[in-house]
Amino acid sequence: MPVRHDAVLLRIFIGERERHRHHPLYEAIVRAAREAGLAGATVLRGMMGYGSSGRIESAKILDLSDDLPVVVEIVDAAARIEAFLPTLEAMIGSGLATTERVQVLRYGASDEA
Repeated sequence: MPVRHDAVLLRIFIGERERHRHHPLYEAIVRAAREAGLAGATVLRGMMGYGSSGRIESAKILDLSDDLPVVVEIVDAAARIEAFLPTLEAMIGSGLATTERVQVLRYGASDEA
């Protein structure tokens, strides 16, 4: 039976071309999350999308884009996500972030008895 925990999912929507200190922004965000000790982060590269500019970016063969949508997802306790937001704000030039309450289901070995 899985162990259940309440948590928060921080979802960050950016373009893959965006940079932070000469590194891809998505990479810088994941490294900062790791340094902050957050539980986990995943980068997802979109096949198609558009943002506030209204320009559609697509991964179609005949219409290859160098700025596909990227989503960074980070999951941890609400207080730890809140503590990370100022770091994120200092890194991100433009983008959108959302948070939502989630329930983590942890399978397998656990620290709890």
